[in-house]
Amino acid sequence: MSDSNFTVSVRVAATPDQAFAAIVDPRSWWGENIEGDASRVGAEWSYRYKDLHYSRQKTTELVLGRRVVWEVVDSALNFIEDRTEWTGTTIRFDIAPKGEQTEIVFTHVGIRPAVECYAICSDAWTGLITGSLRELIETGAGDPDSVEKTAA
Repeated sequence: MSDSNFTVSVRVAATPDQAFAAIVDPRSWWGENIEGDASRVGAEWSYRYKDLHYSRQKTTELVLGRRVVWEVVDSALNFIEDRTEWTGTTIRFDIAPKGEQTEIVFTHVGIRPAVECYAICSDAWTGLITGSLRELIETGAGDPDSVEKTAA
């Protein structure tokens, strides 16, 4: 199990298409300091949080109402020894209807218990996916940049 990628899932009271639309708008749930467009295949965009985290993603797969995939092409995490630990990892959202709800399975491929940022990154992702993203989908208002609240 120690080589498993980080995964968290959440069920939301929304359609798969509504969940998809929220996911491809990371500025509304992940962080306000995002430059670029995550909603187009081939587009590169970046996330920055203070001087602690920078990452540049490339949107590599979009299947309406079913899947979103971002490849991390560059990163600088200033809170761990290997600052490029995210580079070469994949952020994936699998979306599926579950009765009256929609299930989102989030996987950060390459972030495993053996890597340094696992504890901090898994706490932050869990809070963002089960908190901010879920709130955006269900209420129309996420809580971007809530990473310190969830990781603290």
